[in-house]
Amino acid sequence: MKDKKILITGATGQVAQPVLAAWSGQADVYALARFARDEDRAQVEALGATCLAADLADPQGLEGLPDDFDYVLNFAVVKSGDFDYDLAANGEGVGRLMLHCRQAKAFLHLSSTAVYEYAGHAPRAEDAPLGDNHRVMFPTYSISKIAAETVCRFVAHQFGIPTTIARLSVPYGDNGGWPWYHLMMMEQGIPIEVHPEGPNNYNLLHVDDYLEKLPRLLAAASTDVTTVNFGGSDTTSIEAWCAYLTELTGLEPVFQENPKAFGSLSIDTTRMHELIGPTAVDWRDGVRRMVESLSPQLLQ
Repeated sequence: MKDKKILITGATGQVAQPVLAAWSGQADVYALARFARDEDRAQVEALGATCLAADLADPQGLEGLPDDFDYVLNFAVVKSGDFDYDLAANGEGVGRLMLHCRQAKAFLHLSSTAVYEYAGHAPRAEDAPLGDNHRVMFPTYSISKIAAETVCRFVAHQFGIPTTIARLSVPYGDNGGWPWYHLMMMEQGIPIEVHPEGPNNYNLLHVDDYLEKLPRLLAAASTDVTTVNFGGSDTTSIEAWCAYLTELTGLEPVFQENPKAFGSLSIDTTRMHELIGPTAVDWRDGVRRMVESLSPQLLQ
């Protein structure tokens, strides 16, 4: 990535910000978002990136912006609950972005394991059935992500753009994530909803690992479109990481079974390992570091 011109969308999000911080010192990094709040722009600029304000749902949103990027990483996602807007921003938006930047050496679209149909504890491979997995909490999310993948593949094929679609599991790190939200709920005695078909398995992906793997995902890009799961090599569960949080803090989780809660969504990592190798951060080390960084006062 050294000395390359890179565009990162969704720049105000949890996943993108560590990438901006890590790469701005060695590359010419541009950060695209709506930047509706001045404090968001100031925060991204402080990380060393050049801000580009645009709404990917707007057909003219990218007009006048640079288009000569070496690499494009699309982390943008909208979850407003309005199907018309969310499909325009997520589905049509990735198409607009790819067309605008179609001279890029590689395009990385960050999708989600939320595209998979619920299938109990069976790890999902990339050819597993798709479904409306997250409807209960985020009505438009899974459908928007599936639509975005479809548009992404079409544009890549039509215009010969080397592309990788990475289906992200559960990101976390020193800047937070789902385990940290659970810790906050444990501190306040708020019940944590879990699917009754436990344990509820996922593949936590630490920020250190995804920073190391992102260039590899770009290197794996193909005009045939490379689709790959993207999570930690080790499977764990909500129940397991909450138990470990109890070891660290003494706080006890209150689980509340709900058949409408997100069910187990672990991934088959075979293809990921073949393409970009295994991850390195043990989830227990990552969770402990997270607590040390964000809530050290809770440690026993």
